[in-house]
Amino acid sequence: MKKRLTNILQYLLFLGLGVFLIWWSLHQIPDDKWGEFKYSLKTARYWLLVPVFLILSASHLIRALRWRILMQPMGYAPSILNTFFAVMIGYFANLAFPRLGEVLKCTLLAKYEKVPAEKLVGTIVAERAVDVISLGIVFLLALISQFAIVGEFADQLFKQLFENRAGSFSLVKMGTVLLIIGILLLMIRVWFNQFAHVKIVILFKRILLGIWEGLSSIRNLQQKGLFIFYSISIWSLYILGTWVGLMATTGTSHLGLPDAISALAFASIGMIITPGGIGAYAYFMAKVLEKNNIPFELGFANGTLQWFAQFMIVVLIGSLCMILLPFYNKKKAHEIH
Repeated sequence: MKKRLTNILQYLLFLGLGVFLIWWSLHQIPDDKWGEFKYSLKTARYWLLVPVFLILSASHLIRALRWRILMQPMGYAPSILNTFFAVMIGYFANLAFPRLGEVLKCTLLAKYEKVPAEKLVGTIVAERAVDVISLGIVFLLALISQFAIVGEFADQLFKQLFENRAGSFSLVKMGTVLLIIGILLLMIRVWFNQFAHVKIVILFKRILLGIWEGLSSIRNLQQKGLFIFYSISIWSLYILGTWVGLMATTGTSHLGLPDAISALAFASIGMIITPGGIGAYAYFMAKVLEKNNIPFELGFANGTLQWFAQFMIVVLIGSLCMILLPFYNKKKAHEIH
């Protein structure tokens, strides 16, 4: 009960942050610019959302195929459809509670494909590690293609986090962050040593063992080349989808591939810090496009449209997968019988 309450409070906190960013972003639009914001949405080429829908759906399918490769070293080969269903239902669940989807897609695959859930947790960690590296590469590409713009925006964000009121770098803020991390690591170590006999600690160790096995699976992959190809394809489709999305609204349709890479890099931060990227995705995209001489109201209109397209993909396909999952497995079980 306590854990559920903590999860609800955490969700409300991040949802509140997303709602605040929507409110803050709308208040950043000057009164005399509201007409341009509305006009941008009114005259948008909504038909371009169809290729965006297809591009991003393909990226989700490839993500499912990549996940299957991570399971091979552990001796498991779930069906492609069940894996895809689990991925999309996981995304759908994340809209309700952040990170719930990661647990849910492991339990779903464990239920229908008899893959131990604790071992699947390891593959999720491995996936996230690869995604972090991939996002870092996207940032590097953005920095190379738009050094002045990306460098200025990153510097601005960094200063807001670690500057004091006088406008200089705050060692106190940096030291506080490092101290908190150090205390948490020390507490975990003490907890593991003194309470090794407690059931919950034993269970946690089993989960960590499964995580380690999942991470080790990257080293032991039978199809390393295909895994790398899938990873490149996923993020290439993200960039392509963002570029096509930029073409949908007035004021951003002339932007090129380097602009799409920069927009994706910073908008991805928004997808991390709020549930489903609500508020934050459009805000970060608008701020980086502002460095490309795109008025904030036009960038925010495009970011909102692109966020809504991704939201609808997850809602429509995720809900459809929830319906199809039991029917598919019922049919599959009948055929096996």
